[in-house]
Amino acid sequence: MLGFLIRLLPFWVREPLLIVVGSVFGARLLYLGGVEQSWTLAGIGALFLVFTAVRVHTVVQALRTRRNPAPAASEDGTRPDTPVPAPQGPAPAAPAAPAAREKEPNAWGQAFAAVAVFAALGAAAFLGPKLLPSEAHGTPHAVSCPGGQETELPSAYKSPRTVTGAELCEALNTPDLARLLGTPTETATGASASNNTAPLTDGKVALPEAKVEFDTYTVNVAVTYNHLSIAQYVKLMDYGNEIDVKKAEVLGRPAVFSSDHTMRIEIDFGSGGSGGPVGQGPLARTLAVALDAEDRGGYYEITVWSTSGAFPDDDVLLGITEKVLPAVPERTM
Repeated sequence: MLGFLIRLLPFWVREPLLIVVGSVFGARLLYLGGVEQSWTLAGIGALFLVFTAVRVHTVVQALRTRRNPAPAASEDGTRPDTPVPAPQGPAPAAPAAPAAREKEPNAWGQAFAAVAVFAALGAAAFLGPKLLPSEAHGTPHAVSCPGGQETELPSAYKSPRTVTGAELCEALNTPDLARLLGTPTETATGASASNNTAPLTDGKVALPEAKVEFDTYTVNVAVTYNHLSIAQYVKLMDYGNEIDVKKAEVLGRPAVFSSDHTMRIEIDFGSGGSGGPVGQGPLARTLAVALDAEDRGGYYEITVWSTSGAFPDDDVLLGITEKVLPAVPERTM
């Protein structure tokens, strides 16, 4: 159908249009073939350029013909410059004057109009996705963090130094998070926050959390406002299940890396919603950082895991922490 419509166009519109399309696509495919080392793309690009060269040759020949038209042959097969013997007898009547030649359209004007139309269409196709709303072309929006608190905060959050889960989520859900994780093409699929309290504290120790999920990784940040220092935390790890423990310093504060398994809880909806036993989930990597340089108690925890059990190296986790923690609101004691 498209080929039929192209053939209906005038010669001086169709040919420049095919030349522009062929040269653009050919050059682009050759470039992609070189970058991706694909002989198929490079071959297709070369075919486009050969096709374009043939069209250019056709246009050049047509222009030469228009500029230097060949003298037309007469009805008896002789050229106008061939001498014709003088007729015998009385001179024939003078032939009628030829009708005025119909003015032909300007070839260069048609060619310029064709290129201008193609350029406008190309600009619309290129700029359209940038100018139109993302819903119009299917680009997903990055997820947003939950808004204001729907319920009253626990009493542990009345301290002026305590941040909320929503504030942690805003600090974590940065546009650079996917790039920091090493998956720059991914978009966050979920963001959540909670205002919990630490277990076995009778609701007196705030434990706000926030989580951002991607297709590959999940990142969780939590703050525990207790009196446990990082030095004491490292000693407790000797009695826990943590592995690959490594001390560090982050933003001038004591810190420690550790790995442990997450928990997996299965719920059977087919038997009245009864929950199954708590199982062992994938391995996660955590970086705990003291709330202050003096390590007077309390710490941030940034944890990364994936359903496959893989997680990025410690430099990635360190980069995320150095990006997120300065964005967390600092509260006075």
